[in-house]
Amino acid sequence: MTSSGVAVTGRVQARRQAFLRAAAVPLASVVLGLVLGAVLIAVQGHSVLIAYGALVLGGAGDADAVLRTLQKATPLIFGGLAVAFAFKAGLFNIGGQGQLLVGAAFAAGVGFGIDGLPLVVHLPLALLVGAIAGAAWGAIAGVLKATSGAHEVIVTIMLNFVAGNLTDWLAANPWQDRSGSNIIARTPLVEPSAEIPTWGWLPAGFLLAVIAAFACWFVLERTTYGFEVRSVGANRHAARYAGISVAWILASTMAVAGLLAGLGGAIESLGVDGRFEAGVNVGLGFEGITIALLARTNPIAVIPAGLLVGLMEAGAAKMQFESGVAPEIIDVIQALILLFVAAPLIVRWLLRLRDADDRRLTLGAGWGR
Repeated sequence: MTSSGVAVTGRVQARRQAFLRAAAVPLASVVLGLVLGAVLIAVQGHSVLIAYGALVLGGAGDADAVLRTLQKATPLIFGGLAVAFAFKAGLFNIGGQGQLLVGAAFAAGVGFGIDGLPLVVHLPLALLVGAIAGAAWGAIAGVLKATSGAHEVIVTIMLNFVAGNLTDWLAANPWQDRSGSNIIARTPLVEPSAEIPTWGWLPAGFLLAVIAAFACWFVLERTTYGFEVRSVGANRHAARYAGISVAWILASTMAVAGLLAGLGGAIESLGVDGRFEAGVNVGLGFEGITIALLARTNPIAVIPAGLLVGLMEAGAAKMQFESGVAPEIIDVIQALILLFVAAPLIVRWLLRLRDADDRRLTLGAGWGR
């Protein structure tokens, strides 16, 4: 073998080893979470095999189950991307919930408020408005961080409450569905020209989520802007010394994160619910944190992480019906997985894994390192 061939083989092996090291803790965390979940199910006197079998069938047993899983995974992927992208700049975006809500509400507003447009115009317009609404909401925290140093965690938490109250007011007052005897705080159904199509078991919204994940990876790994984002996340002082506008990166990164979350909310309104209803999307944005941590903030890995959590949520009802297990056990399993991912030393100690991962994710004063 030539020297160039040896070099290529060495690079391939190095990348394979790096991938295995990066995937070891998340995969082990999932396994440990499921094992402890099985213990809880057994302690309650239920069959673990029946429960987990029903969980899988409920999420992937037929075309309808797969459709439910993909629909549930779509906003989770967008929420995970919103957190992961911000992490790359050293920002902890807790505001995915608020960004998703404003995106969902304003996309629905365009969806039902405009008629007479063809699908090729109406649907992209509604998605664009939802994305812009989320970007604007995320940019508030980014600009405050860049100009005054206000901590993005505090700001985004407060903005979540503002977004929740704002969208609830819109759905209960100016945009409320007044047809029939409806008293629920929700908008009218969006026009058919604003509905996201579904082809059999494959929703178009999920394809958009996959495209968004690869787009985020490309931007972060193959563009100058992505290099600047990662540089700011690694060391803001060094990035500023190198001539990078740290303020611009902080503000724009939060705007991009908000755009991703807002787009996820828009797809939820236009492709799943068919309208915006107050209280329906509560919690979706926060679950993005679980997805991002499980994916180790890798945009591509956000896809399988979202699919895993989407499958568990889609199959929870069938698991309860078939085995009698409370559906809240899924929340417990997710919490356990998150615990193990956020505390990799526990996983490495339990499984005797060598601490050779030089890309560990830590949650501390320097978010996202």
